[in-house]
Amino acid sequence: MNFVFLSPNFPKTYFNFTRCLRNNGVTTLGIGDCPYDRLEPECRDSLVEYYKVSSLENYDEVYRAVAFFAFKYGKIDWLESNNEYWLLRDAQLRTDFNITTGLNNDRIAGIKYKSRMKEFYAKAGVKTARYHLVSDLDAGLEFVSRVGYPVIVKPDNGVGAAATYKLKDEGELRAFYADLPHVTYIMEEFINGTIVSYDGICDSNRDIIFETSHYFPDPVMDVVNDRLDLWYYSRKEVPADLRDAGRRTIKAFESNSRFFHCEFFVLNEDKEGLGKRGDLFGLEVNMRPPGGYTPDMMNYANDINVYQIWADMVCLDRGRFDPEHRPYCCVYASQRRGGNYLHGHDDIFDAYGQHILTYEEMPEVLSGAMGDFAYTARFPSEEEAISFAQYILSK
Repeated sequence: MNFVFLSPNFPKTYFNFTRCLRNNGVTTLGIGDCPYDRLEPECRDSLVEYYKVSSLENYDEVYRAVAFFAFKYGKIDWLESNNEYWLLRDAQLRTDFNITTGLNNDRIAGIKYKSRMKEFYAKAGVKTARYHLVSDLDAGLEFVSRVGYPVIVKPDNGVGAAATYKLKDEGELRAFYADLPHVTYIMEEFINGTIVSYDGICDSNRDIIFETSHYFPDPVMDVVNDRLDLWYYSRKEVPADLRDAGRRTIKAFESNSRFFHCEFFVLNEDKEGLGKRGDLFGLEVNMRPPGGYTPDMMNYANDINVYQIWADMVCLDRGRFDPEHRPYCCVYASQRRGGNYLHGHDDIFDAYGQHILTYEEMPEVLSGAMGDFAYTARFPSEEEAISFAQYILSK
């Protein structure tokens, strides 16, 4: 099997995908813009061959790289980046090289455009916030007259919480329309809810191989825009209503043979015309691994290797692990540079060193959402995990 992996060096843990594929006997072929001698040794060793391009944004260069691999190794069986930013690039390359193991151009829109996701959530029987595609001020005012302030505006084709804003009154709405972005935006009614995710890996029939859930006390939009401290944690058990909604969602979406990260709101209060407190609402789907180091948190919480489970899905269409073994709750908490925190790095390690699994100063490209100084730890209970995060973030 010939597998082309785009950008195997970023995020830095992604070499695990190609390493586990190579463990399974796959011919792993990497394409990236990092010079070969600057790749981490683990990344270099995970690849049979690496092709450097000047920029992954240059489609012609990346196309020629895939064509070179096809000429040298034969038909390309899989092509993937597992990265939200490159989903459309992946689909175009699969289309051009007739690679049928992933989504091609004719099916990618349903997992890339937020407005199209609404259709698939409806197919799954999962409610979503009311919305419209941004056009002109009159249409925006009419929409607000139905749903009220605030409203959320974000790119219809966006990554994470980038360029996502809350418009709280007519003045902010008019200011938004006075300087409209040059990309298509979607406007949604605001939901006062807590974000929970349904994450995992599914097979070629969209049956679940591995599933878990994460709880996000603060919306990532607010973390990015207001530079809040980010913390979130894995649930030891997936709540039954979330499992049901998540599985229906995976069945409805174009999600064959993929990692998935599905985001839901749990309503914090009753809202007329929307639902009752505790109801689940679909937010958006990301048919790739959840961001940052969440895949590693899955490993720490469950004593598994999700990279190998994913590679086994690619090669065998199944996973090899104990799904009943969930010994820990894993938590991520980060501080921001210049924050007036009560506890510094030494204090944190003195108090929790035996539980801390990783510490890292985050790269600038990730720090807006993920914080500057990141700690990952695991505990036998969710209560202990929450106490750890509160200790790190207390000011």
